[in-house]
Amino acid sequence: MTDLPLHLPDAQTVLKTGGAYARDLIERVVATFLQAFVGALVLTSPFSISMWQAAATAGVAAAASLVKGLVARWRDVTNSASLAKGV
Repeated sequence: MTDLPLHLPDAQTVLKTGGAYARDLIERVVATFLQAFVGALVLTSPFSISMWQAAATAGVAAAASLVKGLVARWRDVTNSASLAKGV
């Protein structure tokens, strides 16, 4: 059995890539919440829902965005919360 060398990144690289990933994920979650909230507010009058129901709808969309971003990180170690390869 041959011993393969273990190549681990240095601490600085881990902190930089982790920070870039966190900023990307936070931006995506906040943007998803705001987009869904504005979209839901447009629908409050035609569908007789309250602003709080619109906010809850946006919260569910943001939570789904967060889960997708975490799955992207778990699936492929990158600086991005995208599921697309090479992003």
